[in-house]
Amino acid sequence: MSIKSYRDLKVYSLSYSLAMEVFCISVNFPREEIYSLSSQIRNSSVDAAGSACETIVWLDFALDCKYIDIDAHTKLSEQYKEVGKMLNGLHENWQTY
Repeated sequence: MSIKSYRDLKVYSLSYSLAMEVFCISVNFPREEIYSLSSQIRNSSVDAAGSACETIVWLDFALDCKYIDIDAHTKLSEQYKEVGKMLNGLHENWQTY
């Protein structure tokens, strides 16, 4: 399979799916979190490798504040770790022709 755009990358598909899931979860956070945790977690969920790690930290906050349960936290954290690995692998192995 040839890569014609970022949309052809598996890491893009996974990242986008995760960002949508985080967005949907954050909609249920308390209203007072709209400009703090909700905004931070949404912003970090749509960025690159460093932000994948940042999103895990925000998920930790959401868990500790009881905005998400342990199952959601574990699932999303593991998937963001996978995104980070994929992005690092892509960065290390990128070739331009």
